[in-house]
Formats: sequence, structure tokens, C-alpha cells
Amino acid sequence: MRYVIIGAGAVGGTIGARLATAGQDVTLVARGAHLTALRERGLTLRQPEQERTVRLPALDGPDGRPLPADTVLVLAVKSQDTAGALAAWVDAPVVGGGTAGERLPLFTAQNGVANEPAALRLFARVHGVCVWLPATHLEPGVVVANGHPHPGVLHLGRYPSGPDDTDRAVASDLTAAGFVAPLRPDVMRWKYGKLLGNLGNALQALFGRDVPEDLAGRIRAEGEAVLAAAGIAYTSRAEEAAERGDLVQHRPVGGEQRSGGSTWQSLARGAGAVETDHLNGEVVLLGRLHGVPTPANAAVQQAVRRAVRERIPAGGFPPDELAKLLG
Repeated sequence: MRYVIIGAGAVGGTIGARLATAGQDVTLVARGAHLTALRERGLTLRQPEQERTVRLPALDGPDGRPLPADTVLVLAVKSQDTAGALAAWVDAPVVGGGTAGERLPLFTAQNGVANEPAALRLFARVHGVCVWLPATHLEPGVVVANGHPHPGVLHLGRYPSGPDDTDRAVASDLTAAGFVAPLRPDVMRWKYGKLLGNLGNALQALFGRDVPEDLAGRIRAEGEAVLAAAGIAYTSRAEEAAERGDLVQHRPVGGEQRSGGSTWQSLARGAGAVETDHLNGEVVLLGRLHGVPTPANAAVQQAVRRAVRERIPAGGFPPDELAKLLG
């Protein structure tokens, strides 16, 4: 199979580089300075055990040439960029006729739970991926992956019906590339569990490592309450910890620990948009649909939007300003 990684940042860059190193045909999709660096210097993947640079085809979107029929699309953009990426690729032609949306499998290697239904509006073959992959992308052309002995755990499953032969083939390729890639008939249950864990991403982006524990507890409690009200199943912390075990330990790279999660990285890069409205915002949405108050998650959403708008540095949001939003 051939892989097109749509969004070659922290997660997509790690997946793409590892697959290519394992002998797979990989094309990266990126934009801006990162795309320029990929074309000029290649993608450098820094890991606890080694550093390697891979030179791969790099695009900013479909180039008009038909995609081979054995292409797998891996969507690894942040959730706020999903709609644009889907629109860009859905009508890409495929060798032998038809379009990507009609014929090619799309794997959603993303945080959040709204990407799969959004993709299914346009793509007939959607596969969910629950991503546990500690990686950082702050510098054009460079991704730092701190996971050891495996770079990450990637749960796979067809959405909404459960694993199929494509999942099995992709899982085999990912396993050969060093990942742990279990097949799940209930991949969205794992993604909802991951959503609860990701609610704290916004707090880390706002306050750095000094996250108020009581607030972290409040936003997760609201998340659990809305999932219960909506009748949505999710994995527990204990289940997730047992699954990961010692498979993905955070190790320093170049003597440095990982700086921060995905939302923190977006603020640190000055990306101009973050995923909070698709993480904490999912809790707020479900709360409004099912009559469950979610004031802490709503306040966090508002604070992060202000941080983006006013270019407040990652970790530099004034705690008293959030306290005002919380009332």
C-alpha cells in the first residue's frame, strides 16, 4: 500500500517517517515553512534511541494526478483543520476512475470525536484511530517523538462498523514500523476515553506545568457527566493504563523532556488556531444537548480563544483572568 499523510506534524510526521523507514511508500502533506523544509531538507525525526532524516515527496494538497488505487489516506491535521482537508481531498481522482471519497480508505489519526462523522459525510471508507503518541513539532522540518520502546499506540477500527481487512493490513504495516496497533471493534469508545484525557490539554496550554488540580478535576467531571447523560461509552483510566503498560514510556530526546501537548504546541508555534473547541467544546456541546451544565469547560474554551487572539504565550495566561470567567 501507499500512504499519504495529510498533516505531517507531530503525529503525522512520526507515523510517516516510521512507515517510510520500514519500507513503505509515503507522501507527506504539509504547508508553509514546514512544507518548504520538507522539500529542501527532508523530515528529521528525533527519538530517544536515534535521529534520522527521511527524504519523501511533500505536497500542499492534491496535485491533479490520479492517486494509485492502493493509496491509504491518513488524516493527521488538528480537528479545526479537518473540514478544509476533507474538502481538498474528497474529489481527488483515483487511477481506474472514481474519487478518493468514493474509493480510498481514510484513517483519522486525530484527537477529538467529531472527525469521524464529518469524514463519513464525504468518504465512504472511514477508519478511526485512537492516538497515544507523545511527539512534538515546533521547528519546520523536525519532529521529536519521545515514546519508548514504541513510539506510540494506535488503536484502529472501521467507523462505525469495526475492523476490516484494510485495518488489518494497515495494522500490520504500523506494527512493522514499530508501533503498537491493536484492532478495536469499539474504537470510538477508546476515542471518547482519550477525549476525557485531552480536556486537560487546554489547561496545559494556558498555564504550562502549573495546572490547577481542582480545575483539571472539574473539567473531567463535567466530561464524564455529559457522556453519562448522552449514554456514550468510554474507556476508564485504569483500562487505558493497563493497555499502554510500559509500551510507550516518555523518554528525553537530546537530554530534554517533552515540552507540552498538542494544544500547547499550537500556542507555542503561534499557529493561529487550536483544537480546544473540538475537545472541551465537545463537552460543552453535549452538555447543551442533554441539559448538563459545563461552566468549567466553557470558561476554558473562552480563555484559550483569548490566548490565541491576543497571542498570549503558551503557559502565560493569567490565572486570575480564568477565575473571572469561572465566576
